[in-house]
Amino acid sequence: MCVGDNTYYGTVSQQLDDLSSTLMGNALDMLAEGEYIGVLVVIQSEDNTYDSMQLSNDGIEAMLEAARERVRKARGALRYAIAYEGAIEDERGGYADALIVEFGERGRPSFSAYSLFEGRGRGNGFVWTDPAPAGEEEPLL
Repeated sequence: MCVGDNTYYGTVSQQLDDLSSTLMGNALDMLAEGEYIGVLVVIQSEDNTYDSMQLSNDGIEAMLEAARERVRKARGALRYAIAYEGAIEDERGGYADALIVEFGERGRPSFSAYSLFEGRGRGNGFVWTDPAPAGEEEPLL
């Protein structure tokens, strides 16, 4: 999601870029296969272990809040990424399906990015855009 020299967001480490890009890629693969993603969360701890989960049994706002709370309370959490489906307003005032990813790491600003997509469940007929910045988010760590 960021340029190799970290100038895209300015404070995104290569490790966080790798974590968020991998989660985004996995979520796009799921959407291409027609799977419901709900809210996906990956937390990397100081000891280089990963805790991942998929929330899928509630409304999107409740699942997002539960995911964010899980990150806030994770012991030894170093970085995280959260992915979910949403919509982004297009230039004509309509809305387009988007995969949104929030990501951050301890002691640095947190951000979000999105990728527009079409063709859910169409396998090779599924298309998506390169990730685009969506803004700064409230840091969870």
